[in-house]
Amino acid sequence: MKQFFGISQSGNLQDAVRGLQNPQLIMLFSNSGQFEEHVKKLEALYPNVPSIGCIGMCYDKRIVEKGVGIVAFSDGVTVAANVLEKASVMPVKYIQRLEKDVAKVNGSHNDTICIDFCSGNDACVLTTIHSVLKHRNISLVGGTGDAGKVSANGKVYEDAVAYAMVRNNNGKVKAYKENIYHQMGNYRFVASKTDKSEYILGELNGKPAKQVYQQILRVTEEQILTQTFKNPFGKINGNETCIISIKEVCGNGLTCYRQVNDSDVLILLELGDYRKIVKNTIQEIRQDFSRISAVFSVNCLFRYLLFTENNYMQEYLEEMGTLGNHVGLVGYGEHYNNQFVNQSMSCVVFE
Repeated sequence: MKQFFGISQSGNLQDAVRGLQNPQLIMLFSNSGQFEEHVKKLEALYPNVPSIGCIGMCYDKRIVEKGVGIVAFSDGVTVAANVLEKASVMPVKYIQRLEKDVAKVNGSHNDTICIDFCSGNDACVLTTIHSVLKHRNISLVGGTGDAGKVSANGKVYEDAVAYAMVRNNNGKVKAYKENIYHQMGNYRFVASKTDKSEYILGELNGKPAKQVYQQILRVTEEQILTQTFKNPFGKINGNETCIISIKEVCGNGLTCYRQVNDSDVLILLELGDYRKIVKNTIQEIRQDFSRISAVFSVNCLFRYLLFTENNYMQEYLEEMGTLGNHVGLVGYGEHYNNQFVNQSMSCVVFE
């Protein structure tokens, strides 16, 4: 397979698609002001080509912050793209679309990936999608776009998840997740006074969540939102740790980027040696693949901000670029199989 990446920092779609021929899947990453226009124009330029899109920054060895980016697969992939609507209420109502697309692509764990872009309510959406993918043990990589909008096959949707089932006809695929955090001390908290709909964490071990976080890390209320870059919460899920970022202070509680429920057991995380961790991820991928056609990744906005703040973002993109053709999306939450995580990176590698 081949992976195409085209950009326009000014938002000129015609420039971004220059040189793109015979695509079998197109992924659009646009800005909020031009998203609808870009979706419409893209469909006119490449009618009937499966496509999905969202609002967000993208990258190869460069970052596109406010323009437009195009990622396209060609030359040896089988693709079906569609959308599950009513993501916040009942995405399962549209599950037959996914079932048909999985059957159409007719892939397996070794050669097929589901890539998704979501407008929100990620945990529910991923549970719904996983209920279908698990029967063939197919992995998923994706993320949350901005402004509550996604696109699929030339149409814009709100409150939805757009997905593409992609089978690599000439080799294997494998999904990865990278976590640059580890447990801090022996802190363990039982969550209470949570609000599922608003993602509010009210208390930890019976004390106001804001107060607990401030006392342990010795930070002011104003510092909490930047401290979460270094010290997010974590929720233990089997052998995995799901990272939970703090979004804002809410009275004596904390609003998070993913749902926390009463009686959830949380730990406190701290930032590790991310340069070393990135090198280890690259080494792991190289051990798994002797030949790489493409890497598509989703990096959290908070990782982007952290890396930028520490003058590491460009170095990171250069290092990932040593794998070959590496491109991706800066998301507001990352998807890895049936997990919705924060402050992480998920990616899919194509042989």
